[in-house]
Amino acid sequence: MTVRAIRGATQLEVDDREHLFERTRELVKEVLRANDLDTEALISIVFTCTPDLVSDFPAAAAREMGLGDVPLMCATEIAVPHALPRVVRLMAHVNLEVPRRDVQHVYLHGATTLRKDLAQ
Repeated sequence: MTVRAIRGATQLEVDDREHLFERTRELVKEVLRANDLDTEALISIVFTCTPDLVSDFPAAAAREMGLGDVPLMCATEIAVPHALPRVVRLMAHVNLEVPRRDVQHVYLHGATTLRKDLAQ
């Protein structure tokens, strides 16, 4: 089985726990949908948040949606001046039998500006 990394990001309107959970769930679901995957293909997910997001952990949202048996980790992004605020990013490691160029990365809401070449 081939292991691929899928990148994704979403931007929040505000730092609010329910909003963070909503946007995180949306991002994870869209990564799975865009790559025609079920949760069994997930190996692990690393989430990062910009330093202005402190209401909760994106991994908690993923666990809440049924990914409790998938290794999940959260970290803080580097505080780069003028970086896009309120962004949750993920890198999902998955079992996926496609060439690297065919992996579908997912950028939602304001995060589409991060990688216009990859945004759907």
